[in-house]
Amino acid sequence: MNARHQRIIQLVSERGSVSVNELAHTTGVSEVTVRQDLNLLEKGGFLRRVHGSAVAPESDDVGARMQTRFAVKKRLAEYAASLVNSGETVFIEGGSTNALLARELSERNDITIITVSHYIAGLLREKGGDVIILGGLFQKSSESVVGPLTRLCIQHLNFHKAFIGIDGWDAVTGFTGRDMLRCDVVNAIMEKPTHTIALTDSSKFGQIHPFALAPLQPFKQLITDAELEASYLKTLREKGVEVSVV
Repeated sequence: MNARHQRIIQLVSERGSVSVNELAHTTGVSEVTVRQDLNLLEKGGFLRRVHGSAVAPESDDVGARMQTRFAVKKRLAEYAASLVNSGETVFIEGGSTNALLARELSERNDITIITVSHYIAGLLREKGGDVIILGGLFQKSSESVVGPLTRLCIQHLNFHKAFIGIDGWDAVTGFTGRDMLRCDVVNAIMEKPTHTIALTDSSKFGQIHPFALAPLQPFKQLITDAELEASYLKTLREKGVEVSVV
């Protein structure tokens, strides 16, 4: 691996998604050379190619994903935490940005947090208010619970706000996810009469994954960063989603 390859990996890791054009400009080589580099790096598992860009490799390791675009995700988490009022019960579903949200809320004793993520519960084990962990089938890779028992638990609980991570969004497909069982958990949350918030950085937009998220009940709000493409922002707002750009 040469210095250019290392630079490409660093940029993709820091930002989550970088276009071929920008990589060519940054590294001082042609787009043809960049594409050859990306093919090689994708085979090595260092990144993925999608829609003329390179994106960070997908992983269910929340700790590893938290390091990708950390500064952006932390700002999103700080803003999301500011929306949680004293006395509220909030559902935090899973994912790296939601884990950072849990960290932001860990000093607060005036709220109750419900989660399916054992990773998030671990962040709160010595601090904060009450934590409710749902039952279900434990997915070792994501450290979350899924399945019919998890859905049943959700149906018997009430909460003021729900913060949910997403894997992709496209104007045609809407929000999508990579894991069928985790998407089923999210869709059970979406059926509740609560304020549902998609919390994600802009690198997820323009990506399509196999399983639909919230196909019948749209998110009430989206929190994302200022790198979201203007066309995506316009489409989301036209669909009635309140978009908070941080």
